[in-house]
Amino acid sequence: MVEGAYALPARIQKLAVDVENMRLALQSFQGEQESMYNYFNELNQRRALMTPQEIQEGDNQFKEQYIILNDRKKALVTDLRRVITEYDAIQDQVIMALKMWQRNQALAGNGAPFHDNLDDIQRCVEMLVDMVAKIHSYVNSLLLMGDDPLLTELLNHVRSVQKMLVLSAFIVERQPPQVMKTHTRFAAAVRWLIGPQLGVYHNNPTIECVILSEAQAQRHAAHNSNSDMQSCTPQSSGEILNNISTMEYQQATRVFSASFRNMQLKKIKRAEKKGTESVMDEKFSLLFFTTVVFNEFKISCWTLSLPVVVIVHGNQEPQSWATITWDNAFSDITREPFQVPEKVRWEQLSVALNTKFGSATGRNLTEDNLNFLYEKLFRNEAGEHTEFITWAQFCKEPLPDRSFTFWDWFFAIMKLTKDHLLNLWKEGLIVGFINKRKTLEDILPMQQFGTFLLRFSDSELGGITVAFVDDQGNKLMLAPWTSRDLNIRCLADRIHDLNVLRIVYPKNLPRDEAFGTFYSHHVDEQTTRDGYVANTIRAHVPAIEGGSVVGTPQHQPQDIPMPKKF
Repeated sequence: MVEGAYALPARIQKLAVDVENMRLALQSFQGEQESMYNYFNELNQRRALMTPQEIQEGDNQFKEQYIILNDRKKALVTDLRRVITEYDAIQDQVIMALKMWQRNQALAGNGAPFHDNLDDIQRCVEMLVDMVAKIHSYVNSLLLMGDDPLLTELLNHVRSVQKMLVLSAFIVERQPPQVMKTHTRFAAAVRWLIGPQLGVYHNNPTIECVILSEAQAQRHAAHNSNSDMQSCTPQSSGEILNNISTMEYQQATRVFSASFRNMQLKKIKRAEKKGTESVMDEKFSLLFFTTVVFNEFKISCWTLSLPVVVIVHGNQEPQSWATITWDNAFSDITREPFQVPEKVRWEQLSVALNTKFGSATGRNLTEDNLNFLYEKLFRNEAGEHTEFITWAQFCKEPLPDRSFTFWDWFFAIMKLTKDHLLNLWKEGLIVGFINKRKTLEDILPMQQFGTFLLRFSDSELGGITVAFVDDQGNKLMLAPWTSRDLNIRCLADRIHDLNVLRIVYPKNLPRDEAFGTFYSHHVDEQTTRDGYVANTIRAHVPAIEGGSVVGTPQHQPQDIPMPKKF
């Protein structure tokens, strides 16, 4: 568990005290060493005038001072090693906090709440950048007093962790769209959490962006891990317009960043597909990189965006979002780009589906909803909810007796709800995820005549249907309405058109009380100003109105009062 926002700065401040004590101890040691060297020089200058006994006494005194100072130096090195060990532990935690921020950024791509503590992390990074520079100077100062293999090893280690900190602090603050359509403008932003430290901002570094395939991203990460990026421009898999920006430092906020506001993917080069792979399974990533000069040394920084799927047609969007949703939900905090598990437990997937649907529609799924999704994924087989769900089950294999996958069905419902049913879903007027058998056999037989229930269709992609009990006790299901239908007349108005629908389940409220605020309000005029006669479209079910209904009648339950007419 990464330490909290308050614990880490407190630990850094405590270490800062130790580092300052190291400075004072080193300063004192340097003064004592200088005094010893002065004594030695004076002894040599007076040696010709001294008696053998005085020379012997002077040499003995010098040796004693030398031994004392040598012991002092050893103690200093021991203290320095302790400080560096503590620094290493703190830096590891800060970098892990940053990786957790990046992991949460990916989860936010699926709609999870995002606690943006990047400013807190930057404050920690800035303190560490300043601290490691001091530690570096202390080790260097001790080395200047005389070669020491241990100090040389410490110096190389300090340089390594310093470089790791600076490189790790270069991140994508605003991710590009993860489903990216060619010839469509998009934005992104990178940030360097070193702030004003090192003074790099004075030169306003230029940032370049290129797109990499998954294989290129893997090779790049492997060749450049824990080190500077090679100075040459990496090979890319496409052409991005407006892909260069300049980093700017905002003194008021201490933010050192570069924004790309008008990028556009002009061309994309795809890899050869294997087996059943499609372009919607193929992941790319944007690589942002720069080279700056600090103390006559070149620092080459780079960072990768979250994976993106590139599409050219809107109909490629649903499967592309399956790829991105799975990656965002189940990628490991440290991984080779962009490896994900082939299967996950239902408890993991249920969280991802609930997060995705809840963020898109404003209301989370219920336990009954999730149980229904579980049964659908497992092809209507009941289980202990501990089984694994494979990637193929999730979005590759068609559902039984259907031409579409689970994800196709789920995504279409999510889109329908977001575009047409948002307020009704938020109000709990739509049961939605419930199977036909349970509706007709378990729920409706227990309800009074005129009761209706709204459920998502199993057979029609992005369809919603009305199940109800008519006045003869028949349990019926209307043909599903899709987005195409609801664009013509909204669901609330369609329900209002059908007088047989009087009580909504599960609220058990009169229809007009539940749906009244969602009806469209039309001005009741015989003619319009230009002389045309007003007209409208209404839902009409001839089989109900004509009394020609196929179904099994049931007796009206005696203990449930008849609903009022509306």
